[in-house]
Amino acid sequence: MHILLTGSSSGIGRSIAEDLLAAGHSVCGLARSDQSALAELHPESFTFHQVDVADWAAVDGVATRLANAGTSFDALILCAGTQGEIGPAMQADPQKWSDTVRLNLDGTFFVLRAFFTLLRPAVGRAKIMAFSGGGATKARENFSAYGSAKTAIVRLVENCAAEWTGKAVDINAIAPGAIPTRLTDEVIALGPEIAGKAEYEGALRLKEKGGHALERTRDLVRWLLSSASDRVSGRLIAAVWDPWEKLSAHVPMLASSDIFMLRRILPEERGAKWDE
Repeated sequence: MHILLTGSSSGIGRSIAEDLLAAGHSVCGLARSDQSALAELHPESFTFHQVDVADWAAVDGVATRLANAGTSFDALILCAGTQGEIGPAMQADPQKWSDTVRLNLDGTFFVLRAFFTLLRPAVGRAKIMAFSGGGATKARENFSAYGSAKTAIVRLVENCAAEWTGKAVDINAIAPGAIPTRLTDEVIALGPEIAGKAEYEGALRLKEKGGHALERTRDLVRWLLSSASDRVSGRLIAAVWDPWEKLSAHVPMLASSDIFMLRRILPEERGAKWDE
């Protein structure tokens, strides 16, 4: 497969790039950092473009050049992200807060918007994955910008899946779990005063013990790229906790349910009788 991957220069994105290349796929990486070293290791199968994914003109420019060259992709994996502005919401720098949302949310939408027309799978269905993460499904103190953006990414995925009903494309959000990366180091460097005591101590434990296995996230990516995941779309899938290997057996049920989606909980679902 020919795969576009954002955030491919470091962290989870870099690990996914290396895993896909080892499996024989061709990868085009988008990131702000230079990726010449990886390109030298895989001269036939890895290309890269140094670009800020939150810069629409730059992203659209790359997509236009690739389209003019006749390039097409089987899949898009949108992994670029940053924790950005951390600290109590009412003490956050407004511009840094906005920049955090833009890199995470705009950086996902801009690449999706620019490269969607280049999705022309050689076989079967096109595949799109967008990375969600900590704070998307529950409140996370001191990470309001990151959590807001990651929640919005999930809803973007749901909206696109609804709009593309009947089209040969599947789009899903991935929650990778707690994996030690440079983001972990950032929390430790900020300390408990800014990141919060629970987040700081959690980052220390993650750094010491290693957290969840990155292999599980790579396995989920491979599964979502495969035909086994056909028509599983519009879902937020937790790499570590969800039995995603079994979802292909439940496609009809998923299509008519809100399982693995963001939804409002009603009182009666928790046994409360508020209408009495």
